[in-house]
Amino acid sequence: MPGFRGLVQSYVVPLGCLAAALPAPAFAQQATADARTTVSDVEALRAELAQARAQIAEQSQKLTEQQRRLDLMEQRLSGLAQTTQQIRNEALAAAAPAATAAPTGSASRATTVGEPPKDSDRPPVVAVLDQQGSVVTRKGELVAELGIDYTRSDRNRTLFRGTGLVNTVLVGVFDINESRQDLITESVAARYGLTDRLEIGVRVPFVYRSDEQVTVPLQDPDQDGSGTLSRNRQTATAKGLGDVEISARYQINKGGGGTPFLIAGLQGVIPTGRDPYEVPRNKLGLATKAATGAGFFTITPSLTAILPSEPAVLFSTIGYSMNFAKKVDTLISGNQIDRVDPGDQISFTAGIGVSLNDRTSMNFGYSHAWVFGTKTTRRLVQANANDPFGEPFSITDRSLQVGRMLFGISHKFTDKLQVNWTFEIGATEDAPDLRTSLRIPIRF
Repeated sequence: MPGFRGLVQSYVVPLGCLAAALPAPAFAQQATADARTTVSDVEALRAELAQARAQIAEQSQKLTEQQRRLDLMEQRLSGLAQTTQQIRNEALAAAAPAATAAPTGSASRATTVGEPPKDSDRPPVVAVLDQQGSVVTRKGELVAELGIDYTRSDRNRTLFRGTGLVNTVLVGVFDINESRQDLITESVAARYGLTDRLEIGVRVPFVYRSDEQVTVPLQDPDQDGSGTLSRNRQTATAKGLGDVEISARYQINKGGGGTPFLIAGLQGVIPTGRDPYEVPRNKLGLATKAATGAGFFTITPSLTAILPSEPAVLFSTIGYSMNFAKKVDTLISGNQIDRVDPGDQISFTAGIGVSLNDRTSMNFGYSHAWVFGTKTTRRLVQANANDPFGEPFSITDRSLQVGRMLFGISHKFTDKLQVNWTFEIGATEDAPDLRTSLRIPIRF
């Protein structure tokens, strides 16, 4: 047995060692390949991780930029919200006195030109409409207004009675007239709100007027001295109180929501100025002193419509002026004037206003008036001592067409102070050449 065991061990053990030693290179190669694959995968994973980290960093930077932009947008929105709130607060503060005196449900915020009246029943201000277009004064409010106007008028007229030959040679009787007028009016006005829709007002003007007339009276060629025409230049000035105006205006409806504001007005003119038929005159009938008033009572009912349409406002006014006749009983250049009946007047104004911002607006419009002829009853002076005047007869002057182009600017300095400037240019022969007006309403 020992000999057999020793024999087995002597053969088996070397064979096992030989068998174990034979696959050793293949196993080593496989292990090396596996190690190399693991290292490559780790490097790839590390590269992928580095790329992912770079992408995350880039996305983080983009998110930071987007957050910065969002912060800037929020700041802008916050600033706009504060500005809007400030404007609302100013508007509420401006209408606070009216809201205190007005009943429940009345408007508490004024409306500017071009802004649709969302919560208010007050019409916007239109500068070119003068007092007719201003906001109706609320109950308990007092508006004082200072104003100054300048008007310039030039007239040239040539009247020819005879025969016209070629090369503009005139043979006959003719009359040449030139007139120039400068009129400066300073005024003080006040408006007071009796109710939320009804106001009364008064305007007191102080007038400075300068008239210059150049005339060449009618001459008869058959009379001596007809070859030389006498040229007369007459200048008349005046300053003093003009015609006082009183007015009442009533807002008919609430307006808004596409419906125009309707305002009914009634204006009366009292002839407190110097009457043109009472001023002294020379032998030709030319005034040596100018008048400061029209000399007649006048009543003018009117209707104004104002339609806001953001950012503009449309407006129009129609009125009829009734002038009352009176007995004059004055002698002017061989004519006894018994009675004068001034012609009535139909007027119409329309235009548009554009809001530049919450304080400034511009207005454009056109105004036209049809003035009917004046009827004068007079008598000619005769040489008969028993009856120095002849039979009375009446003459009616031609009607006038007065058209004007309107331009206006309105600016609100504070809640209580506003400035309105208007400029007018004559569009027809009968209209003044120009008129400019500056009005400063102050709210109390």
